[in-house]
Amino acid sequence: MSNPATPPTVGLLEQGPELIFPPGFLWGAATAAYQIEGAAAEGGRTASIWDTFSRTEGRTVGGHTGDVACDHFHRMPADVKLMAELGLRSYRFSISWPRVQPGGSGAANQEGLDFYRRLVDELRAHDIEPWVTLYHWDLPQELEDAGGWPARDTASRFADYAKLAHDALGDRVRYWTTLNEPWCSAFLGYGSGVHAPGRSDGGDAVRAGHHLMLGHGLATQALRAGAADAEIGVTLNLYPVTPASDSPEDADAARRIDGLANRFFLDPILRGQYPADLVADLSPVSDFGHVQDGDLAVISTPLDVVGVNYYSRHVVAAPVEGVEPEKYWRAPSCWPASESVRFVTRGVPVTDMNWEIDAPGLLETLRRVHEEYTDLPLYVTENGSAFVDTVVDGRVDDTDRLAYFDAHLRASHEAISAGVPLRGYFAWSLMDNFEWAWGYTKRFGMVYVDYDSQLRIPKSSARWYAEVIRRNGLAAQ
Repeated sequence: MSNPATPPTVGLLEQGPELIFPPGFLWGAATAAYQIEGAAAEGGRTASIWDTFSRTEGRTVGGHTGDVACDHFHRMPADVKLMAELGLRSYRFSISWPRVQPGGSGAANQEGLDFYRRLVDELRAHDIEPWVTLYHWDLPQELEDAGGWPARDTASRFADYAKLAHDALGDRVRYWTTLNEPWCSAFLGYGSGVHAPGRSDGGDAVRAGHHLMLGHGLATQALRAGAADAEIGVTLNLYPVTPASDSPEDADAARRIDGLANRFFLDPILRGQYPADLVADLSPVSDFGHVQDGDLAVISTPLDVVGVNYYSRHVVAAPVEGVEPEKYWRAPSCWPASESVRFVTRGVPVTDMNWEIDAPGLLETLRRVHEEYTDLPLYVTENGSAFVDTVVDGRVDDTDRLAYFDAHLRASHEAISAGVPLRGYFAWSLMDNFEWAWGYTKRFGMVYVDYDSQLRIPKSSARWYAEVIRRNGLAAQ
């Protein structure tokens, strides 16, 4: 299903790799179930919140859904073969909760589990390390109907599901991520409502964030009970947050957004506590009465690795009386009790998502996590960019994306040189896919997908990345 045409030489590796990564550095790419699998009503799978959300008028661009997506459910063997052709050493994918446990409770759906067994076996046959993410935003709709993540019981249901998945795959999967980007699940799903399930309540967002972390802790304990040698972690989307000026007011705005974007999750998971200033900031929407005795001990259950998803930097400024905050791409309401903080654009190059390109921010983020929070091994579990791609003579020369990867890999190498225990890097994404509320209008993939024919065309960035993996390094600049 792939087009083996080799794009023109890009030139970034012609001098030979002089920035060498450590032996055993794990080179991979990542995807998510709802974004690529399709087969939304096949094999016993029931609806997730993203099925419901995307089928609701006005929720996604063009009314796009993940019903078919990249049809990976049916094309999986060919997709794994393509991964092998690109030299991937690891593949990070998510399991669809409603595919393996329809409705979010009860017995496992063996037909759904069989798909992931086949996927893992196919990866192993091609010497590609499987890296499982248990939750990439596809909550079974029945659990949302029962209250969703703001309801405490959902955390327990998640732990039960984690055990089902591990019982089926634990003999062949070493790496397990509990949650992917709980900030998005909580604050985009329940705060701004721009992601599924589309609810807009700051208090619900705070409760959802806590119960996501509680579910993470309970799932970690369930996984550990099933396999002491499993490598268990969580993936957080983290951002350096910079004040727009050196004024005390802008510094306070940065403190507030850093609290919501980063410390809301880092501190409970890695320190077993909520930051006092964050709790005070959120007092207009939550009294934190949902936090029960023992919760933070569960949430901070020891991990083996920490995943960092990095895309951009936040630059923020204090509110100005009479001036409405700039409409930020994630909407002001995803920052409860700090909606009036202004997000400032700096006039630097941006991706097709209008996210500023800031590779030094990745170095800053990795160093912060290591120096302030943990000595655990770190992995960049997502990093990538959307650009407008065009097929010309059977090729896609995505030089902007290639340059993005190159810059961020240089920042990753610099982090390693600075003593950060960075052990791997996963490009986002393996292939173009359903980009959530943006539908099929944004392309993040290293592999171009023609959604009509399902033809896969490796872009220039894919061939370049394959050479980086082969050489385990980058050319000096």
